[in-house]
Amino acid sequence: MIEVVRPGPLTTVQDLGRPGLAALGVGRSGAADRRSAALANRLVGNLDGAAVLETTFGGLVLRFQQVARVVVTGAPCPIRRGRRGEAMNAPFTVWPGEELTLGAPTSGLRTYVAVRGGIGVDKVLESRSTDLLAGLGPAALSEGDELPIGDDECGPLPSVEVAPVPDPAGFALTVRVMPGPRDDWFTAEALKTFASATYEVTSESNRVGVRLTGPVLERAREGELLSEGMVPGAIQVPPSGLPLVFLADHPVTGGYPVIGVVLTDDLPVMAQARPGQTVSFRLVSADLPAAA
Repeated sequence: MIEVVRPGPLTTVQDLGRPGLAALGVGRSGAADRRSAALANRLVGNLDGAAVLETTFGGLVLRFQQVARVVVTGAPCPIRRGRRGEAMNAPFTVWPGEELTLGAPTSGLRTYVAVRGGIGVDKVLESRSTDLLAGLGPAALSEGDELPIGDDECGPLPSVEVAPVPDPAGFALTVRVMPGPRDDWFTAEALKTFASATYEVTSESNRVGVRLTGPVLERAREGELLSEGMVPGAIQVPPSGLPLVFLADHPVTGGYPVIGVVLTDDLPVMAQARPGQTVSFRLVSADLPAAA
């Protein structure tokens, strides 16, 4: 078992989510920064689908009741195991009775803790992910909670002391966006603004989406759009004219026009965007390779 001494501002259990259920009204959910969560699992020899802890802006303190192989990835933050400091992206062993403490990240927003064997909470619809919008999966962690260490199938422990992770993006972020499908609902001037302006992340952002403030995007059409399916990275523009970028816990449908969709490879950048950071959008064509 792992005891939650302090959960920090928000800590949830996350895995790869619930794909394929949108037609039933169930979103995928899962880790907001899937790249960091996947790295955490690889570094302790877990399979990709193992559940990890996703903590927002640090402050998490865990007490381990058994020996465990652990790693911390994502937004870089101070790590303390008992009285000893540990490094990001570097697996280490936690011994019974020791506490693992995560400080506030120096950049980024979401940090991931993986334990060999995974977090063994019960599955809901074949996933252990917490979906805050739908209210599915385990509740966000509270002080005194006890989390079982799972017995998920594991691979061999990798012979890696520390993973070579690039430095986090700077204060000004740029993400690639595929235009449409409803860019024709906006004026030519709005489309030009969208492709050239800088927006700021607001404090109303969460796992559902990143809310932005900045130049207003004017519509070319009046009236309402029939609700249609939404995907992670969809940039919806409500009547305020200010973009909202959907993240992991987004609704499965929406009735506001989507001016563009952030490329999947760039979604981790949006997942780590913290209030006050600036974001600009770079439009790319449909035939651009994903890794370009």
